[in-house]
Amino acid sequence: MSTFNLSLNHHLDLPDDVFRQLRDQIYKRTGMFFADSSKYLLQKRLSPRAKELNFDSFQKYFYFLQYDPRSEAEFDQIYDLVTTNETYFFREPAQLTAFVEEIVPDLLSRKQVKKIRIWSAGCSTGEEPYSIAMLLNEAGFYDHASFEIFASDLNQAVLAKARKGSYRESAFRSTSANLREKYFARETDTSWRIKDEIRNRVQFGRLNLYDESRVSLLGHLDLVFCRNVIIYFDDSSKRVVVKNFYNRLVDGGYLLLGHSESLISLSTQFKLRHLKNDMVYQK
Repeated sequence: MSTFNLSLNHHLDLPDDVFRQLRDQIYKRTGMFFADSSKYLLQKRLSPRAKELNFDSFQKYFYFLQYDPRSEAEFDQIYDLVTTNETYFFREPAQLTAFVEEIVPDLLSRKQVKKIRIWSAGCSTGEEPYSIAMLLNEAGFYDHASFEIFASDLNQAVLAKARKGSYRESAFRSTSANLREKYFARETDTSWRIKDEIRNRVQFGRLNLYDESRVSLLGHLDLVFCRNVIIYFDDSSKRVVVKNFYNRLVDGGYLLLGHSESLISLSTQFKLRHLKNDMVYQK
């Protein structure tokens, strides 16, 4: 292994052929696709990592990824570095209002056993599943039904943050002061930690949405939140992921995507429901 002392101010050169090999390996493992226009993104985010391992070229780094027994763990590092995880509490409020006022009551009305299973797919640092738990509590649903909330991400670093439940000011841009006071305890001048009554209602795990065999272990679900996640996938990978959601959802179950996302040209298995508060997909 080279031990060149390279300046961290300069990125390693990422040749086109190595870029294609690297992005193909990421795609094969996860379904996340990086177009040619993303070459600089990979170069910028992975150069410091390659240097940290004392590689003086991307060719040597890729050789390591191909042949070293530590490559699986290294790909985990890569996923953490190349995925963006910008989120906040109570994002896309119209959809969350539809969830509380329309979707949950509809699901409960069709069930003899009052239990709803929810998957937050691509949960990042946990703001989405914790928002779900807080809303269910605010609406009083926990008093007469049980809810399982499973939250997953491919990125180990964000899952660690989600489990810890500590957040800075930017996470609260859509959170009222009274909700923050009720569900969070101040840690420092700049951070708040979610209280255990909400933290304990969410179970976190690492899961690749592209991995059908692992996804199948989740069993039957009533509701899937997958918001602002499938933007990372190309159309063929999106179809695999959406099919995995379809296979896990019960009949009449709901799929909630981000407002910039759509199933047009991807799936005809879901119908678009125009609810009072928002548009959602239903199996």
